Amino acid sequence: MSSRNADRHPHAKPHDHGHRSMLLAPSSWRPQRIHRIGRRQFLTELGRNAFAVAIVGGVVAACSSDDADGEAGTTDSAGTTATTPEGSPGTTAPASPTSPATTAASEGESEEPAAEQTPTDASVRWAQANLGFVSAYVLVRGTEAAVVDTGIEGSAGQIGDALATLGAGFDDVGHVVLTHRHPDHVGSLPEVIELAPTATAYAGAGDIPNITSPVDLVAVGDGDDVLGLQVYDTPGHTAGSISLLDPGIGLLIAGDALNGNDDGTGISGANEQFTDDMTTANASIAKLAALEFETALFGHGQPVETGAGALVRALATEL
Repeated sequence: MSSRNADRHPHAKPHDHGHRSMLLAPSSWRPQRIHRIGRRQFLTELGRNAFAVAIVGGVVAACSSDDADGEAGTTDSAGTTATTPEGSPGTTAPASPTSPATTAASEGESEEPAAEQTPTDASVRWAQANLGFVSAYVLVRGTEAAVVDTGIEGSAGQIGDALATLGAGFDDVGHVVLTHRHPDHVGSLPEVIELAPTATAYAGAGDIPNITSPVDLVAVGDGDDVLGLQVYDTPGHTAGSISLLDPGIGLLIAGDALNGNDDGTGISGANEQFTDDMTTANASIAKLAALEFETALFGHGQPVETGAGALVRALATEL
């Protein structure tokens, strides 16, 4: 059983984005509106031996309903942003394109139906639980879910709402990962564990003694894997800070090792006011800059969905 966190983290008030440097994404890197085709147009294109897909937040969707015309990432009144296409929150796996109804037959041979392709569960899908000045994230791979950070006390309901946007619930949560020990990231851990009692909870070894948990925490770091997410030690903000990478869709979850701005176009380093060791924190930024990713999620600030890796590399050269 882990010991109680004795310190109160200043993030319990609205977050101060007064970082020393902020890298902004050029307009060409900012998320673009996704054009969706209607079912009738899709079937027409199939009849021409053509094939159309829309890529949404790392998920491939064959087509949407005839009246769908929303953005790829939608935010509801509760502050939940999901990467599933608007109008299809119940999807449990990325859709795979299927072959036309028949294959071309050689002369003199009868036509036979093509084998239907099976949708893949390999891709991870994510949603943000925007809690105001801090965010938690939920991820679903196949039918299994993970919660990354739990926000301040009383945030379990909003985390549940984020799960629902991906067609999941707390019964599907097998993993709860804490990026670091600060109260605005671990405050709802007891509530989340109560709702997902079979989940395993994880944190960096250096922070576990300072996290209050109703279950024993599993120490993770470099070389470990949780739900297909690669774990990286990124100390500095706290001694046990960790980050997660999904190489399949190029997704980084940085905790507070990095910070975003309010409109999802910029990235800065750890907030010096709340960081234990800035020299070590800057070394962790250089470590993250060596990874390949396009999308970055932060504890504070909005996700950068395109060009995040290039921004982190540019930031690392300024340190």
